[in-house]
Amino acid sequence: MIHEKFYIKNSVKKLTCILFLLGFLMSTTAGFAQSDKQKKLEAQRQQVLKEMKQINALLFTKKKEQKSAITLIEDINYKVSVRKNLIRITNEQANLLTREINNNQNEIASLKTQLKELKDDYAAMVVKSYKSKSEQSKVMFLLSSSNFQQAYKRLQYIKQYSNYQKEQGEAIKTKTKELEQLNVELSKQKEDKQKLIEENRIAKRQLENELKERETLMASIKSEMGKFAAQIKKKKQEAARLDKEIDRLIKETIAASNKNSGKTTTKGKFVLTPEAKKLSANFESNRGKLGWPVARGVIKGKFGKRRSLTDNSITQNYKSIYIATDTNSEVKAVFNGVVAQIHVMKRGNPTILVRHGSYFSVYMNLSEVNVKKGDKVVTGQVIGKVFSNKSSGESLLGFRIYKNDQVLNPEPWLAKY
Repeated sequence: MIHEKFYIKNSVKKLTCILFLLGFLMSTTAGFAQSDKQKKLEAQRQQVLKEMKQINALLFTKKKEQKSAITLIEDINYKVSVRKNLIRITNEQANLLTREINNNQNEIASLKTQLKELKDDYAAMVVKSYKSKSEQSKVMFLLSSSNFQQAYKRLQYIKQYSNYQKEQGEAIKTKTKELEQLNVELSKQKEDKQKLIEENRIAKRQLENELKERETLMASIKSEMGKFAAQIKKKKQEAARLDKEIDRLIKETIAASNKNSGKTTTKGKFVLTPEAKKLSANFESNRGKLGWPVARGVIKGKFGKRRSLTDNSITQNYKSIYIATDTNSEVKAVFNGVVAQIHVMKRGNPTILVRHGSYFSVYMNLSEVNVKKGDKVVTGQVIGKVFSNKSSGESLLGFRIYKNDQVLNPEPWLAKY
């Protein structure tokens, strides 16, 4: 029967529309996921660009003659590593955009096919409606029913057919709008990709120049490599002595605090008062949000093991990060606490240890100290100044974090610039 054929045809069309809709939703969800990843990559790229700007401002604005060859090589090495990271992130962005462009092109092709089918179907319905448009034919269609049930079904058929026509018209409008929107998005993506490719091309040229400059500097100090190796070895020995002294001071502070609380059996860990527990918890909850100990700086020296520039056989395990900053920069406490120790080694620069419950923040290589042992300090309070080395032409702050007597990598604790 006519109405039965219509129901079957209508069900198939509805199923087809549902499948189209599911396909569109799946592709849209994937598109959203890729857009989120693109946003994260762009945030990373902007962070690296900001770091590069800081590097240029802090390490490469002074005359090169003021710096030693070793310091210059260290600075260029650092810049090269950041530049490589920038190129890597930009490549990831460009590759992701390529995938997004391909997905959008496929989606556009699919939408065009769907739009054609919808228009063809709609055109066929319009022709059919025109042939039977008279109200008289609709009435005759109803009156020719053999019984009331058939008349009711035929009436439902007329309503459903009319509604389906409207739905098809709306579907055509929706698909047309989606197609226009995707074409705009595709054009923007192609433009963004071209910009990224051009930026990467410039970055690679800059990287090549920096690598050549490093090779030239390395060649210039080759004849004096033995002298530089001796200097590095001496610095390593001095750093080891300072490490040992800071570890001793921390253990001493823990032991004295525990003794005052009447607990002497716990080694290497604080026995905390309720107030100290609260301070410790507050410090810990601020991981990744601590303010920087200087107003402006870049982490030139990373935490952990690093090889010597002049001798690959020499490695050193750094317990600090080294922040390159402006000449005579003020040093600020990163969190509320109490000055636990102030230490000055022979032929060395002052170090301040600030206790935050079961944590310590340590500030090394200072030229001035503005606090004394036992002072309470608050977040952002100036506690000293960074030492500026005239012979090397750099201002480096050594910074550490300990939990009890265990040293931690301080970089993840600091807020992103």
